[in-house]
Amino acid sequence: MSLRYGMVIDLERCIGCYACTIACKMENGISQGSWIRVDTMGGQQIDTAKGEYPNLSMLYLPRLCMHCQDAPCVEVCPTGACYKREDGIVLVDYDKCVGCKYCIVACPYTTRYHNKEGSGYFAAEPTPDEKLGYQQHKLGAAEKCTFCMHRVERGEEPACVEACPTSARHFGNLDDPQSEVSRLITSKYGAPLLKDLGTKPSVYYLPPRRKQL
Repeated sequence: MSLRYGMVIDLERCIGCYACTIACKMENGISQGSWIRVDTMGGQQIDTAKGEYPNLSMLYLPRLCMHCQDAPCVEVCPTGACYKREDGIVLVDYDKCVGCKYCIVACPYTTRYHNKEGSGYFAAEPTPDEKLGYQQHKLGAAEKCTFCMHRVERGEEPACVEACPTSARHFGNLDDPQSEVSRLITSKYGAPLLKDLGTKPSVYYLPPRRKQL
């Protein structure tokens, strides 16, 4: 059976706790922000709640690299630094990346980042743990979510999936119709973002039951 890794995010379960963003930052030793961001949505507007106090509701939309099958970032990269593995994971070869930012511009999901020199989280001087983590990265290079490839290759789940306290995230083989991710997509009408662009993302979202996005 073929293997194509993918993720399913249940928007009904996501409570906007940002555990995924912190887990991503810590696991990957990211100096600036996180490779995951969480947008807040209320009705048709961003950063607004819907309803009147005390009956308010808010939806959260976590965003990460979509690991597209037809990835625009791979197509535009002039050095071949952006590439897709046979298992569907899209990566950046830091040794080949020249920091041209073509991939950042090409990504329709705005989930690629430029690694500029940054300080530690708590002070200007990074902690020993931060210094160790920062060694994994190349200043000036483009960066993004890797599905925690190093964990997946050890048979573990990505850090964000493991850290989610509400089990809103699921990871597995999209090419296996019996896998949890495939069954969730089929049974709960999972769909990727910006499907009409034809990039064929490997991250799917389960719509909330209480209202449509």
